Amino acid sequence: MRAIRRFNVRTALPEPLAPLSDLATNLRWSWHRRTRDLFRDMDPSVWEAVHGDPVALLAGLTPQRLEALAADGEFVGRVHDAARGLSTYLTAPAWYDQFSGEQPAPASIAYFSAEFGITHVLPQYSGGLGILAGDHLKSASDLGVPIVGVGLFYKEGYFSQQLSADGWQLENYPLLDPDDVPLTLLREEDGTPVDVTLALPEGRTLHARVWRAQVGRVPLLLLDSDVEANDDSARELTARLYGGGGDQRLQQEMLLGIGGVRALRVWSRLTGAPAPEVYHCNEGHAGFLSLERISELVTGHGLDFEQARRAVRASNVFTTHTPVPAGIDRFDAQLVHTHFSGTAELPGVPVDAILPFGAEDYEGGQQGIFNMALMGLRMAQRSNGVSQLHGAVSRSMFDVLWPGFDDDEVPITSITNGVHAPTWMDWRVIALGRKYLGDTDVREAIGWERIGRVPRGELWAVKRELREQLVEDVRKRMRASAQTRGASHAELGWIADLLDPDVLTIGFARRVPTYKRLTLMLRDPERLKKLLLDPERPVQLVIAGKSHPADETGKKLIQEMVQFTDDPELRHRIVFLPNYDMRMAQTLMPGVDVWLNNPLRPYEASGTSGMKAALNGALNLSILDGWWDEWFDGSNGWAIPSADPAHGTESSTMDPDRRDDLEAAALYDLIESQVAVRFYDVDAEGVPQRWVEMVEHTLSVLGPKVLATRMVRDYTTRLYTPAAIAGRAAADDDFALAKDLAAYVGRAQEAFPGLRIEHVEADGVTDTPLIGDKLTVRAYVALAGLRPDQVLVQVVHGRASESDELHDVDTTELYPVADLGDGRARFEGTLTLVRGGAFGYSVRVLPRHAGLANVAELGLVANA
Repeated sequence: MRAIRRFNVRTALPEPLAPLSDLATNLRWSWHRRTRDLFRDMDPSVWEAVHGDPVALLAGLTPQRLEALAADGEFVGRVHDAARGLSTYLTAPAWYDQFSGEQPAPASIAYFSAEFGITHVLPQYSGGLGILAGDHLKSASDLGVPIVGVGLFYKEGYFSQQLSADGWQLENYPLLDPDDVPLTLLREEDGTPVDVTLALPEGRTLHARVWRAQVGRVPLLLLDSDVEANDDSARELTARLYGGGGDQRLQQEMLLGIGGVRALRVWSRLTGAPAPEVYHCNEGHAGFLSLERISELVTGHGLDFEQARRAVRASNVFTTHTPVPAGIDRFDAQLVHTHFSGTAELPGVPVDAILPFGAEDYEGGQQGIFNMALMGLRMAQRSNGVSQLHGAVSRSMFDVLWPGFDDDEVPITSITNGVHAPTWMDWRVIALGRKYLGDTDVREAIGWERIGRVPRGELWAVKRELREQLVEDVRKRMRASAQTRGASHAELGWIADLLDPDVLTIGFARRVPTYKRLTLMLRDPERLKKLLLDPERPVQLVIAGKSHPADETGKKLIQEMVQFTDDPELRHRIVFLPNYDMRMAQTLMPGVDVWLNNPLRPYEASGTSGMKAALNGALNLSILDGWWDEWFDGSNGWAIPSADPAHGTESSTMDPDRRDDLEAAALYDLIESQVAVRFYDVDAEGVPQRWVEMVEHTLSVLGPKVLATRMVRDYTTRLYTPAAIAGRAAADDDFALAKDLAAYVGRAQEAFPGLRIEHVEADGVTDTPLIGDKLTVRAYVALAGLRPDQVLVQVVHGRASESDELHDVDTTELYPVADLGDGRARFEGTLTLVRGGAFGYSVRVLPRHAGLANVAELGLVANA
């Protein structure tokens, strides 16, 4: 084959159209319809051909077309209006300006994630984690929160999914040229590309360039190892998201964490942007960022390792999205040792100090493993799950790190995920709201309660339009998929009758790990067939999802589903769409009437796809898991009963087949006896009044809750600002607090094994105590070398069960009142009885230091 030389030719825009360059490269267009319409109107056929990509559109227009547009005064006016609108968006006061004026808020926050789902044009995501990260950045931009995103640039992305003739998933990896997408190369002042380097074993050096995507106000830095200075292995390091074996995956995460911190330093130097005060690690993939930060403090500020560790922890935030141990990145500890020793050692960070961060050094843990989630938790003073239930699951899952504490005291809070409304709400829904509610902002939690002002007939008409739009998109996609699978044109006549815009439409789309149970609906094929073909109340299903390329079980589930949908008797009522991505989701979620989610409880951390459907007037039909567990209210959808008698945060104890049979039967029953009945119960005008009433309730109640602006505000107030305050306190006065805390932690870890509560006594309550009586408690404590002001002594009290367990627990502090000599002290305090029934109490001793964020942080406790 003849060798060719390839290079990119940039489009030279006529001067009147020059603002289009900035409009195309700022990804605000991905959630700003008027800007997208502007690009589409330049040439609708080219816009469709490039799948709605402004950069590709500008490259695809002829000079003659550009000159014609430049001579069109009306169009030029629209261009300049759009440019002024973008400028106003970027510079106008936002929520954070007022917040930071009233709070000691961070000047900058670094947000690290292995994937970012901003737009289908920049496919750097595999599923919910990346879409959540993209919505986080977009909402931070809307609110003016000073976040800088940090990730990797994958030239092959995740993968493009096709189906074989027998329904087997096939993966393709289209190459993504950074010059063809809205990215800008970060350059030094002399114009040379920024070069971020990392030391690897055997004396190798990893080089990476840095691409910048602009997400509204928020810069997103993406590191790319495909540079000539690297050997072949290093060049392929960032080729694929979640690709490669142990070495490659570990080096990817080193580049993300360590390289990401180094890229941020360069970014601050070149732009004058403030250095981050808070580092947010979105899942464990970027956990090595802490090591680079420690190295910086040891080499640049003269701290020892433990002092630097305490300073870094203070300003770190860690979010776990994983409700199952199998979802956590775990490396061979020897592999980690190799990558952080010898010529690859980080200055000031000995490898023997690193390995305990990820060690599963507890009963039931696996020796010789480095666990990235454990590292994230150990290296962040503030951590969270992504729904209330997931927070409880995480506290139970990771309680081994805090022995001696009940799960409700494990320092992992929860902030429930949200979604970026302008990205996920169809423009028709937004336009209908503005028509009757005024010029409302769907990003804000105001106005949703007035949804009842919208005439139900018009709301229902819009839902039909969205259903019809989905049907058209499904037919187009299924035609292309059938041809890929080998069907001839003559065999595709049935696609013209595929789906019906007047039939109850249920959507199901997500990744395909086993616990999400793609094929639960197939447990009783005849029962499902009856629902689909019901002559009076038919149902149609639109299904999509990708399985990880290495997950053979997931691929078999997809194949089973595809083969069921291939049945000629059923295929007009049930489809599996290949290559689920953001673009498909933006038609699928608005077009369905019901969003189905049937994971194994409690393995769905959050499940934000149902939120997106709800914002478009869909009702949820879901297992009580993730966000649905806390926000289902009986009127905004349906809860599929869980067959597991535990129904809690622990793993299922029921036979899996029996559980699936019971929950599938419950699903069929709900669809048949409630969902379909209500959907088809229409009045004389054809409007299902009770159904639309549920839609109104869903929008008014769920709308404000599921917004990503609410989520980002929660992160800012509950995690980012406290982390910034703690980080500043740790660094003040030449890191005096961090140094003192490091010394204290060493003393406390030595002392607590020998610390004893020698005696507890109480008085003040009669034989027949009453509510309001006061109980005085005294504890005599041998402090094992600590001072009385270095410990916190508490009475833990509450309702006592017959098994001597405490419930509805509260605590009361006991204060030192006497030095008894020989390192002993008496502590005393008084509590008031505030509830009737059985009462119980105990006394415990905990560490106390100004640098600690909570009582359980060090995992040290002495109980009476």
